[in-house]
Amino acid sequence: MKLPFQIDLKDKVVVVTGAGGIICSVIAEAVAMTGAKVALLDLNEEAAKAKAEEIEKLGFTARGYRCNVLETESVQAAHDLIVSELGTCDILINGAGGNNPKATTDDEYFQPEDVGNMKTFFDLDPNGVSFVFSLNFMGTLIPTQVFAKDMIGKKGASIINISSMNAYTPLTKIPAYSGAKAAVTNFTEWLAVHFSKVGIRCNAIAPGFFSTQQNAKLLFNEDGTPTARTGKILAGTPMGRFGEVEELIGSILFLACEEASGFVNGCCIPIDGGFAAYSGV
Repeated sequence: MKLPFQIDLKDKVVVVTGAGGIICSVIAEAVAMTGAKVALLDLNEEAAKAKAEEIEKLGFTARGYRCNVLETESVQAAHDLIVSELGTCDILINGAGGNNPKATTDDEYFQPEDVGNMKTFFDLDPNGVSFVFSLNFMGTLIPTQVFAKDMIGKKGASIINISSMNAYTPLTKIPAYSGAKAAVTNFTEWLAVHFSKVGIRCNAIAPGFFSTQQNAKLLFNEDGTPTARTGKILAGTPMGRFGEVEELIGSILFLACEEASGFVNGCCIPIDGGFAAYSGV
């Protein structure tokens, strides 16, 4: 990987949740390349440790930890290990999140004849919806409660949340995920104000459409041809393509570095290839 520009985070302790996943593992590696000591947290301990070892082999400092972001005790246990091995947290990147099939509909537009033939709004599983809200919102709130205590009064302290363009315009079929990410964006603004007197900045990024292994089945058919949904996405994206995960790195490094973004607070940066700006005509 090649960084888009140079940022010095030498000896900063950066905690990344959801770091066993595709997007946040790339973010963790990029942050480590700036000289930071990176703690990779994930429910999948094996994935977090494997990525940390990969980063270490490149000559940077990283450790992997098991962490359930929905359980305060689990987050606190990870925190205590990180403090003993790397030091107290300077920068927190809340990347844990995701959707669940139980909280999605099969139809884009409700039609009465769909009832009984597919999963409609009326068939959404309340437990599934609750899980999606918890994973994205509580999974941001709880790590912030635990790690922000380390940051109080620290120079260069920063919290970066991973929101989504769904927060601004909800996509069809995924009401719970869209609503949960809207909550994350709103919470980012709330935190920015709440912590403004103790030196902790809080911002977010809002990725648009990125093609990863996790969403490949939604975007491409088994033969590799694009699905109808992919056609709609690309037609509504002025740049005419999906984003590459590495294209998130510049905004993350910018927000993490006090010298670059010291007066940026309560901001959510869209990274969407112009999707939100396009009216369709």
